[in-house]
Amino acid sequence: MENSNKSFSLSRRDDGIAILSMDVPGESMNTLKAEFGPEISTLLSEIKADSGIKGLVIISGKPDSFVAGADISMLDACQSATDARELSSSGHKVFAELEGLKIPVVAAIHGACLGGGLELALACHLRLCSDDKKTMLGVPEVQLGLLPGGGGTQRLPRLVGITTALDMMLTGKQVRPKQALKMGLVDDVVPKSILLEAAVELALAGKAKRGKGKNNKPMMNKLLESNGFGQKIIFDQARKQVARKTQGNYPAPDKIIDCVRVGMSQGLEAGLATEARHFGELVMTPESAALRSIFFATTEMKKETGAEGAEPSPVHKAVVLGGGLMGGGIASVTTTKAKIPVRVKDISEQGLSNALGYAYKLLDKGVKRRHMTPAVRDKQMALMTTTTDYVGVKDADIVVEAVFEDLNLKHQMVRDIERECGEHTIFASNTSSLPIGQIAEAAARPENVIGLHYFSPVEKMPLVEVIAHDKTSPQTIATTVAFARKQGKTPIVVKDGAGFYVNRILALYMNEAAQLLLEGNSVESLDKALVKFGFPVGPITLLDEVGIDVGAKISPILEKELGERFAAPSAFDKLLADDRKGRKNAKGFYLYGPKAGKKKEVDKSVYQVLGIAPGVGAENANLAERCVVQMLNEAVRCLEEGIIASARDGDIGAIFGIGFPPFLGGPFHYIDTMGADQLLAKLERFQSRFGDRFAPSELLKTMAAEGRRFFD
Repeated sequence: MENSNKSFSLSRRDDGIAILSMDVPGESMNTLKAEFGPEISTLLSEIKADSGIKGLVIISGKPDSFVAGADISMLDACQSATDARELSSSGHKVFAELEGLKIPVVAAIHGACLGGGLELALACHLRLCSDDKKTMLGVPEVQLGLLPGGGGTQRLPRLVGITTALDMMLTGKQVRPKQALKMGLVDDVVPKSILLEAAVELALAGKAKRGKGKNNKPMMNKLLESNGFGQKIIFDQARKQVARKTQGNYPAPDKIIDCVRVGMSQGLEAGLATEARHFGELVMTPESAALRSIFFATTEMKKETGAEGAEPSPVHKAVVLGGGLMGGGIASVTTTKAKIPVRVKDISEQGLSNALGYAYKLLDKGVKRRHMTPAVRDKQMALMTTTTDYVGVKDADIVVEAVFEDLNLKHQMVRDIERECGEHTIFASNTSSLPIGQIAEAAARPENVIGLHYFSPVEKMPLVEVIAHDKTSPQTIATTVAFARKQGKTPIVVKDGAGFYVNRILALYMNEAAQLLLEGNSVESLDKALVKFGFPVGPITLLDEVGIDVGAKISPILEKELGERFAAPSAFDKLLADDRKGRKNAKGFYLYGPKAGKKKEVDKSVYQVLGIAPGVGAENANLAERCVVQMLNEAVRCLEEGIIASARDGDIGAIFGIGFPPFLGGPFHYIDTMGADQLLAKLERFQSRFGDRFAPSELLKTMAAEGRRFFD
């Protein structure tokens, strides 16, 4: 090796090809940092000056990643949009030097090639990647409220076409090797074992040797992208779709479209200048700051065990009690994501075949999309076995109970498991409302009893609440947190109490929406107002999805344990008397089945059932505010009572559990932005009009009086 420094090393081969290897010391993945600029420039000057070098291959020294992106923490050091624009511009200079080399430059990609990593590869003349499932390519900057600031908005559309590039940049989605080859993003896909040799061959063959990567653009895209008028149609369509999806709450997508538009109509230089300017502006937006705070919080949480000083025990086998919708989902993520064998126990064969069918359907989607072979699907299905009695459960390390919300039934489950399983077996209950301490009353080993609350549908919802009652052991907490993480979930540890954290803050929000409905606001106006505010769906749609009957069951439990502010409007009994459960029985607030048109329509007869006339509500401006302040106030109360350990956990729980608008950073981040005194004033105003359900929490009053923030 002839030149070695901290993160980059250059070695020359006898055949004239130089290998530039990147390996950032002390990091599990390579990320690009601003201070690398001068290092790379020096190496490129050295390469230029050496006439013996006939080609260059850029490869990673990490076993599982090429470059996972730029180091996000350097953005927090930016004091102004000008600072951030400088970061982007200096990246442009380095990549332009690389692209300007007269010798062929080949990127040899294995593992994550994301953000700045893909932009580095785009600045090379040729790209090839391994066919490994760890290899993923993408530009996910939009998910941090940013845009690809290393020339990505310019080079990507020139390589794969405007439509495909916009799709990648506006969604942040990652593509697999085969897709990358098909769209022309890479020139070839080879087994990992021959990646370096294949890259060397490509470099020897020279720039003229484009690989097998073909941009198979649909004919319509080719026609539209080939002229200014067609391009205008593409950009207009993209803008409309973005407005529909973001409700104007996220500034990055519009700026991405603008960068591509300028670059395609005015040339690369103008495009790069626009990219750097927009990048600088976006770094300083509150939306990007909020989205980056979520990124840092989740990264930090991955390193925590959930219980100080306790290390998780390994889980070799799991049991799921109950083959319903939740049980089937939990069993499915345990086998497919965690790769842990699971035994599903249900009293009926029907329940068992439901659970198997549920898991099979999810895996088969992967086969249909060609993400996996039928053989892999069958191998994963083989990890799931079923039983109607307690056979083959003795060696379970964890049992997840997902049976009906009935305390006596859950007590029976605890006794059964303690009788049938080992002394170390953890009993984790997926209850959504019953306090775990009450479930543990039936246990001889209460230290092994814990709550593990999943959200529906299990395979899609990222959050789980890990609920420790006062006797749960630290070891049980740590093992359960690690188990949930293996299932691909983000766990937050919460203290035991009715509704825990997420359902508790959601209940008051939903109740307020119900109050507004009964005051004469239409279903559409309520749902529209909260989607505009930034929630993925409106509260009335959510009630239909979750089930009106489920809401009715949880309310009395919360009211009994937490007080009358949780009382649900009594008019809701009329819905159940009319057998309205929501989507599950195709009868709720909206129309389902044959009666439903293409566009989601409200079932107008619901107004007569409730005895209200829609459209007379006088609250239009306050619809979202009245619902949201209830949620914020209750979140503060949960922190005050120690239900959540920190404001950070409260933010993550609300975003991942109920889709609290990510661009606001979570309830606590949002209160900091607004000011605790502002929230207090709003609550007091509503309290004087509508009563004590709006009474501000004590902690909020203290924060407002002392001018304190939840985050420094």
